[in-house]
Amino acid sequence: MDEQAFDAFYAGSVGRLIGQLYAMIGDRGEAQDVVQEAFVRAWEHRARLDEDGAPEAWVRTVAWRLAVSRWRRVRTSLSFARRQGPPPNVPPPDTQHVLLVQALRQIPAAQRRVIVLHHLCDLEVKQVAAETNSPVGTVKAQLSRGRAALARILADTELDPRAGRVSEVEHG
Repeated sequence: MDEQAFDAFYAGSVGRLIGQLYAMIGDRGEAQDVVQEAFVRAWEHRARLDEDGAPEAWVRTVAWRLAVSRWRRVRTSLSFARRQGPPPNVPPPDTQHVLLVQALRQIPAAQRRVIVLHHLCDLEVKQVAAETNSPVGTVKAQLSRGRAALARILADTELDPRAGRVSEVEHG
């Protein structure tokens, strides 16, 4: 089957095959996906399709097998999830953590990145510069500007450094 013949075969049968697979599996989106994948495989085997004499049956069979394989993977995944049991209870983040994250979201991304790398990842300024591919002076300036912005944002909150009430914020 040459390219033009395959194009004609595709155009003439794709809608019908999607409808047939939809009727078989009951999910139109899934039917479209498996039929398209089957046509990709048919393209790779188009010389053999001519020999078989039933290219539509070949594509339909491949699409059906793809659907069954997907079902099996889903069923296996669900079975595994059930065996794991319910997820453990995770306590909500403390208010200081929430305040810090909200404040970090309000500063420019470059400043946020260097502050997190330096203060939360415990990297030295030189290491931050290497990781961000920035000069050391730029990192120092971003740290200074970021700290000043955070101080303004966190003013009059429980994380206000002037209040002397700041406890160590846990990070992980």
